[in-house]
Amino acid sequence: MATTTQTQTKSQSSISISRSPPGGPVTASLSFYSPPSDGSAPFNYVETPPAGQPQNNFGIIDHKVQIHDLRGHESEFALDRNAFDTLTNIPSQETAFADDTHIKHVYYPEVEKLLLETVPGAQRILLFDHTIRRANPSAARAPVTRVHIDQTPSSAAARVRLHLPEEADTLLEGRYRIINVWRPINGAVESFPLAVADSNTVRDEDLVGVEHRYPDRTGETAAVKYNEGQKWWYWSGMGDEDRLLLQCFDSENMGGRVPHTAFVDPRSGEESKPRESIEVRALVFG
Repeated sequence: MATTTQTQTKSQSSISISRSPPGGPVTASLSFYSPPSDGSAPFNYVETPPAGQPQNNFGIIDHKVQIHDLRGHESEFALDRNAFDTLTNIPSQETAFADDTHIKHVYYPEVEKLLLETVPGAQRILLFDHTIRRANPSAARAPVTRVHIDQTPSSAAARVRLHLPEEADTLLEGRYRIINVWRPINGAVESFPLAVADSNTVRDEDLVGVEHRYPDRTGETAAVKYNEGQKWWYWSGMGDEDRLLLQCFDSENMGGRVPHTAFVDPRSGEESKPRESIEVRALVFG
């Protein structure tokens, strides 16, 4: 159920013997795009593919990259400059994250209020979906360990038309953005942290549109090719009261899009707590 509203503060080479979340810079492998071997257009099925079809038709190439720690540098980044931002000390009345209806009733209004108060220029918010990810074999959705961006310019415009068809022509004339609000839901992240690339270091030619095939329609995401000039960050020890804003599209700044991925931190061990997280996706107008 999408909701709308009109009109908090920023701020495994060895096994760890501590439950403290790893911190500081780390070198880790990230998985980047490799094109289909037959030269066809890349695609990915969101659900189970039709009989005889693969889940996707493109590959990945792993590259070791240095990932810098945002901890202590939070004030150096902003949505309009880097396509991501950090917020701290954000309380929530939602604690279980076990029922979608309850999440939409309790957590969605909190996210709307947060975006209206922290995103410069935001005047109207529409939350169109959310995903809970759990790093355990039985989870419906696991952390995504492939560098990607959730939206492209064409799919962002299509989202406006899908969710607000009668207003779309007018809304598309103004500024519109898609921003994900990401957070852990089971305490400080000890495994599969989220890495983000500073948008200023990502070239347009690094991005490849991928058909995102739903059962009833086809959208588009962006896969990301490796470029040694990309600069990567993660936020060590992210806790339940932290929020990471990920801007996937900005109609006034086509370079304002953030590649991101979960990654295996080589300092995490078997005793590290499996990550659980939620991301809420929002159309932001104004």
